[in-house]
Amino acid sequence: MALLRRPFLSAVLAVTALASSFGRPLVIAHRGASGYLPEHTLEAAAYAHALGADSIEQDVVLSKDDVLVVIHDIHLDTTTDVATRFPGRARADGRFYAIDFTWAELVTLNVRERFDAATGERVFPARFPANGAGFRLCTLDEQIRLIQGLNQSTGRTAGLYVEFKEPAWHAREGKDLGAALLATLRGHGYAKRSDPVFVQCFEPAALRRLRVELRTELALVQLISGGASQAALTTPEGLREIATYAQGIGPALGLVAGTGADGLPMPTTLVRDAHAAGLVVHPYTFRADALPPGTPSLAAQLDFFLREAAIDGFFTDHPDAGVRAVRALP
Repeated sequence: MALLRRPFLSAVLAVTALASSFGRPLVIAHRGASGYLPEHTLEAAAYAHALGADSIEQDVVLSKDDVLVVIHDIHLDTTTDVATRFPGRARADGRFYAIDFTWAELVTLNVRERFDAATGERVFPARFPANGAGFRLCTLDEQIRLIQGLNQSTGRTAGLYVEFKEPAWHAREGKDLGAALLATLRGHGYAKRSDPVFVQCFEPAALRRLRVELRTELALVQLISGGASQAALTTPEGLREIATYAQGIGPALGLVAGTGADGLPMPTTLVRDAHAAGLVVHPYTFRADALPPGTPSLAAQLDFFLREAAIDGFFTDHPDAGVRAVRALP
């Protein structure tokens, strides 16, 4: 099937300034080049830029002293050595929360590949080894300065793709994560729709607040999991509602394509319905080391989603593979 033409997509990408060639799907480095280096480190962000990613993702939480820290979870115990360095600081549930530590404490932690906190087993065994290379957490400010510096020194602009994690939970802890994020972005010159930034979240109320109460002009993306609690968001009515406050959706891969009666992958109607509502679609996550059954390679998986499902961009742990897939399009 030929790549579907989406006239509105060029306009969206031109407005957000996130692609050098209008109409080409965005390659979004998921937690940086996380297939090659520990996720969300400065090294992973730098390598993602070098591999040609159009956008680099940052997940952010707040520390005890209100520093925006780039980490995927509100917990620390699946990517750092916090349990060893601060053994008495877990909450009653046994988890170590970033919000309970100052930045001065967080910066002392060693970051490694994601692992099961209970067993110590690595989630992706073939990825970067725990060899004492000395990775650490970084702040959003540090990562923005790195990306902006690389944009200047290379002459190639990579955008930001920031997810603010569990803002309702932060609010219960007395923290305004959304407002803190917008303030930091403004401080680095990101405030207009034309700036190379997407802000994403799973919580519709939090995104609406950014748009309505905090009056941001930045492009917003509604993340959608495959869970039943968010199923209504994927209906035509739900997508039209999302379009009142956001510019796109970030659905789980299974919402974009399923398996047909013949056992082959088959697109759902989600991309078509989202496009009808004026939304771009950036699904997550493409991984070379976590392919669905029957998928021969990451290249084949990406080719199907780009050509048959007609997605507008995608999150991948392996941005070099993403760049090759996009370049192979007509």
